[in-house]
Amino acid sequence: MPPTTQPTQPTTPDARPRTSSLRGVLAERASAEAAVGEKLDELWEEEPGLIGFITTVNHKRIGRRYLVTASFFFLLAGVNALIMRAQLGSPDNKLVDPELYNQLFSLHGTAMIFFFATPMNSGFGNFVVPLMIGTRDMAFPRLNALSYWIFLFSGLFMFSSLPLGLAPDGGWFAYVPLTGDKYLPGLNLDFYTLGLLFLAVSSTVGAINLIVTIIKMRAPGMSLNRMPLFVWAILTQSFMLVFALPPLDTANAMLFMDRRFHTRFFVPSDGGDAILWQHLFWLFGHPDVYIIVLPAMGMISSVIPTFSGRPILAYPFVVLATIATGIISFGVWVHHMFAVGLSDVSLSFFAAATLTISLPAGIQMFAWLGTLWRGRIVLSTAMLYAVGFLVAFTLGGVTGVMFAVVPFDQQVTDSYFVVAHFHYVLFGGAVLPILAGLFYWWPKITGRMTNARAGLWSFGLVFGGFNLTFFPMHIAGLLGMPRRIYTYQPGLGWTVWNVLSTVGAFVLAAGLLLTLGLFVHSLVRGERAPDDPWGANTLEWATGSPPKDYNFPVIPTVHSGNPLWDGRTLPSMVEHRHDPGRTLTEEHKTLRTSELDSRVEAVMTMPEETALPLLVAVLLTSMFVALLVSAYVAAGIIAGFMAVAVTWWLWHRPEVEPG
Repeated sequence: MPPTTQPTQPTTPDARPRTSSLRGVLAERASAEAAVGEKLDELWEEEPGLIGFITTVNHKRIGRRYLVTASFFFLLAGVNALIMRAQLGSPDNKLVDPELYNQLFSLHGTAMIFFFATPMNSGFGNFVVPLMIGTRDMAFPRLNALSYWIFLFSGLFMFSSLPLGLAPDGGWFAYVPLTGDKYLPGLNLDFYTLGLLFLAVSSTVGAINLIVTIIKMRAPGMSLNRMPLFVWAILTQSFMLVFALPPLDTANAMLFMDRRFHTRFFVPSDGGDAILWQHLFWLFGHPDVYIIVLPAMGMISSVIPTFSGRPILAYPFVVLATIATGIISFGVWVHHMFAVGLSDVSLSFFAAATLTISLPAGIQMFAWLGTLWRGRIVLSTAMLYAVGFLVAFTLGGVTGVMFAVVPFDQQVTDSYFVVAHFHYVLFGGAVLPILAGLFYWWPKITGRMTNARAGLWSFGLVFGGFNLTFFPMHIAGLLGMPRRIYTYQPGLGWTVWNVLSTVGAFVLAAGLLLTLGLFVHSLVRGERAPDDPWGANTLEWATGSPPKDYNFPVIPTVHSGNPLWDGRTLPSMVEHRHDPGRTLTEEHKTLRTSELDSRVEAVMTMPEETALPLLVAVLLTSMFVALLVSAYVAAGIIAGFMAVAVTWWLWHRPEVEPG
């Protein structure tokens, strides 16, 4: 089967530079790289083997690890889903008992939301963002490594509960009072509360790192109005994480103390409030939908212009829509609570806010459709997944608007209609774009091309299986099937829809396994990828495939929002090849630039590789394990050792030279 190849010819003369001049510039850039590459290799190359694996702070290696680890957790959570679908494939099924089923669906939801979707986006952010903005690394490389190690260990901490028979069993939302120690004794919910608190450390420091990187390390000339839309999406998502995680952390800490120390935050008879959990959880939970979806939308805004041969339509409006979505998402959480007995005034306000948040999504949808309409479309595998996203997310958005209607919401609350809706939004709105992003950036990440024909089969099976799995759930929900049941009686009219969903789940699994096999085949036997196989418009494609450790031999000057199409940005890498302020070949350094217009402010010395992030992560893991088994004195001692390790980490600060 032939490998995937896409024309690098300009599809429209006013959108991309002429091929002959582009080849000349690329040849000159390669010559410039050869001149300084040897010095930069010595400065930036890390130790090979196990030592390098433990000590690396390279954003590309960490980004790849995020992608692989999140995919592994996705596989485990997917197996949980297949077992659940097999259980619901026929009435009165006895494949699993209700206790195991509760653990399966609770761990499935928790893993997909917390240990797959958000970390997968972090993987793309870690790998792609520094390349897109023209810098050599993240702002805090060691903190970046710490973020990954904590993510890995927190995921292993959470998934270790299943073989022990102690997996979370109160749903991924863990509603009190059902998750209190009275109704769910044992360690199941303690794994949940501590695991999410553990993971929140990774998510918070990772978000802060991305914010600082994007704001302060863009290449000269990349003002805010020239940033790629994917970078805008990651920036918005990172700010959302910083503000959304504290309510969730507070809720989990309070639930843990209720269960262990009987503090009664959520016990009404002792002055607590059970509804407080729902407010805190959904104050995180609904923004989290957009924390997951916004980076996915940014991927679509990268794929569609490339394979349409046109810059994105209405760029300023798409940026504003991205930011508006992040802001408005914090004002709609109560639509998850329309059935709990809140006042009519509250219901009206949050119904209006829920309707309003559909407007920014509509702006982005019309921008994508307009770009497709004006361009000449190349139906690569990445583009097929992008178009599939447009269909799935539109369907999920329509049912989302329906939930803003309070009477309808109250009728379908806790039914399979809700399950269908959020899978269309989260699988259709996140997993399909993630697959589009993987196929799009795979040559840059691995240096290998994928197989075109296998890519078509991958899309067909995944998209068909996805719709066959989740669309029948709408009908089952409207027929009265409640969520969170592990079996049902025959004769209720639900059987045929559950059979279809179960068949669809296995078709979807086959498509995902084929996709995995396609990527493995690409790694082993795929054709070598050129630097820019797609004729794309953003800076990451001006680096090697895969990029060198230092990313750019000469840090470019950006002249437009489509730097590889403007005919001036690439030549700047040749023009500055003798400028020590752009090659930075004397030490392990990169540039710091101003927030708005990206003027050079200083030259920063970047930290070298170290095992300290791994050490801190191991100590933090030990502390959470000690808390789990009620070894509070041991947890305090470990916290002291961790403070010593962090002090050692911060003792030597990198130098900053004026620009």
